[in-house]
Amino acid sequence: MTKLRLANWLLADLRLPKGVHGPAEPVHPWWSVMCLTGVDYFSTLGYQPGIAFLAAGVLSPFATLVLVLVTLFAALPLYRLVAQASPNGQGSIAMLERLFPEWGGKLFVLALLGFATTDFIITMTLSAADAAAHFVHNPFAPKWLSSQMLVTLLLLAILGAIFLKGFKEAIGIAVVLVAAYLVLNAIVTVRAAMVILHHPEIVAQWKLAIFKQDPHWLKIVAVCLLLFPRLALGLSGFETGVAVMPLIAGADLEARIRNTKKLLTTAAGIMSVFLIATSFVTTVLIPAQAFADGGDANGRAMAYLAHQYFGSAFGSAYDISTILILAFAGASAMAGLLNLIPRYLPRFGMAPEWARAARPLVLVFMGVAFFVTFRFHANVDAQGGAYATGVLVLITSAACAVTLSMWHSRLRWASMLVALIFIYTTGMNIWERPEGLKISCIFIATIMFVSFVSRATRSTELRITGVQFSDEALSIIHSATGQPLRIIPRRPKGVATPEDLNHIEGLVRKFHGLPAHAPIVFLEVERTDASEFNQHLSVEGKRVGGHCVLHARSPMVSNSIAALLIQIEKITGQVPHIYFKWKEGNPVANIFRFLFLGEGDAAPLTHEVLRKAVPDISHRPVVHVS
Repeated sequence: MTKLRLANWLLADLRLPKGVHGPAEPVHPWWSVMCLTGVDYFSTLGYQPGIAFLAAGVLSPFATLVLVLVTLFAALPLYRLVAQASPNGQGSIAMLERLFPEWGGKLFVLALLGFATTDFIITMTLSAADAAAHFVHNPFAPKWLSSQMLVTLLLLAILGAIFLKGFKEAIGIAVVLVAAYLVLNAIVTVRAAMVILHHPEIVAQWKLAIFKQDPHWLKIVAVCLLLFPRLALGLSGFETGVAVMPLIAGADLEARIRNTKKLLTTAAGIMSVFLIATSFVTTVLIPAQAFADGGDANGRAMAYLAHQYFGSAFGSAYDISTILILAFAGASAMAGLLNLIPRYLPRFGMAPEWARAARPLVLVFMGVAFFVTFRFHANVDAQGGAYATGVLVLITSAACAVTLSMWHSRLRWASMLVALIFIYTTGMNIWERPEGLKISCIFIATIMFVSFVSRATRSTELRITGVQFSDEALSIIHSATGQPLRIIPRRPKGVATPEDLNHIEGLVRKFHGLPAHAPIVFLEVERTDASEFNQHLSVEGKRVGGHCVLHARSPMVSNSIAALLIQIEKITGQVPHIYFKWKEGNPVANIFRFLFLGEGDAAPLTHEVLRKAVPDISHRPVVHVS
């Protein structure tokens, strides 16, 4: 009984009656939706200045300037085009799926889902780790919570508990958190800038350190270009900005696209200003040793300045604001995972039945997040490479998708340049910090293994969402008055002639002892894209000489035949019979042909689909084989 209650609780949203749907998502002004994406994008200010200094040292402001230029003149125009091409929130993954049809597109999407999972999982773990860093370095933190690993795991456990109980993103909360966080960062940045203005010798010392490291400006520019990929996690937020398009209010689709472009442009502008300003003040004012692992500014450079110039009370308020927005960034990432995986895998037939329920997925994702936290020792800097890998691969895929879609446009050279920039950035990031690629490959391998096992186990489901007959097809079905319809499947090869059909009908009547008055109908199923999992079947009818022929197009032959037979039984009230011929060849090869090509030994496969779909044997269509 306890196990049953647990199963019911875990699968509660899965066991809703079919056809029952929740209310449509409400829409909101673009600026409030920007705050929803901003809990992820803007929260990187909590750790981005520190990561930038560890990567570039005193050159951090110049390397950050390169990041800002790429943001404004590469990523922003790119995602404005993605928003135009994908106005319903599917993003660049759906664009690439359309560009690469059949199994090639499906495999490409599965690989990108692996990188997207890396992005979202690392967002959760990195945000929790940085929130923990702010907590344990606060002077009011209790001694028994001085372990960053323990606090990180507690924050992740709280996040998982919230989603297990049931959590929906609240845009109102996001607006408050983002507004408070940006205001506090602005206050700290302005105060730090005033300190620099009153002590110009600090800037002089910084310039001296730069030219001591390298006296030539061209070399400094070259070094910054080489160091830029290490800062690339500051580009997060663009894919999320496109994904939330359905939440953006607009009078029509064009208005929604315009408002999305406003969101992307405003967010990029705000972030660019803060990236430059925070990188400069933290580099100039904070001692280099404080950025090191275990240092007071490690993963919390702006909090360090808040405590230093405003005292513990204001600094604690800044810590609380940072912890809250980072925690909400983790919630946003979890919600993104719960929306992303069910959007693709069930449609491909590549997810177990329980994967349609939120709570089992939450438990899986939390287990992965705990593993990643232990693997990286809850260290913010160590997770930066993995996070950047997920972000950059998604942006690079968007750049490639836009380039391919604009190949015949005059702008193709500009989009190709943007694609090359991100290909270089992604390649350099993977070369220098391969742990992100390793984690992504683990996710990709896991997703593909689970996907193909699920596809194989679900291959004999009915998979046809409905059957629609043309008037001529209905006329043919009703022609067998009071008798069961006898159906002969025929592979569609060219145009059927009356002589061909006469020969086939004569053989079937002879082998199965059918009387001359038994009505016979031929069935042709033309195979389409076998990578598709579900389809609505449309059946046409025609007459060839004195023979009746039903014709349909479908990605899966056996499943379509089974669905057609079931529908005929419902229409006529008579159990139809179908007559197959044994298929020659290796049985194992036939199974693989069925899984990946939608065809194979149709007789046993059709019988198995019928057995599962029609438990009552008195209503189950009969399969004959000779």
